[in-house]
Amino acid sequence: MGKAKTPQVQCAALPYRRLANAAIEVMLITSRDTGRWVIPKGWQDENLGPQDSAEREAREEGGLVGRIGARPIGHYRYRKRLPDGSSVPCSVEVFPLEVKRQLKSWPERKERHTRWFMLREAAAAVQERELAAMIRSLRKLLMAAQTQPAKTARRRVTAA
Repeated sequence: MGKAKTPQVQCAALPYRRLANAAIEVMLITSRDTGRWVIPKGWQDENLGPQDSAEREAREEGGLVGRIGARPIGHYRYRKRLPDGSSVPCSVEVFPLEVKRQLKSWPERKERHTRWFMLREAAAAVQERELAAMIRSLRKLLMAAQTQPAKTARRRVTAA
């Protein structure tokens, strides 16, 4: 029996926008190899934190600009297909990205399609069950993220 490989960690942005009627839409992009609907993701840049890496992926893959969450709202697992045909298990940390605009031009524009989906429709479009569940629960996840106390620097108290 082979030894299970430790999952490689990737960072992803879950791009969303709020509509005037309070509905939430999610932007999905197509993968370059199979054309299936995914969210922007990739390997963490050693010079960036995970949320900054996720934000960079959203800009490169979908031309998306917005406000990235400081903390992940969840994670999911999938198998990444490599150019040689093999695959590697990946665990993806997902950060919410509130999209402010989409650029007219971005690095992978000619390699991918982008589309806004309602939550239920987006959940049905992705293949990863854990990601689909996260998309269906996005409204609750965003509310929970807003109520989490922000990390603050501890102040040193000195005697008077």
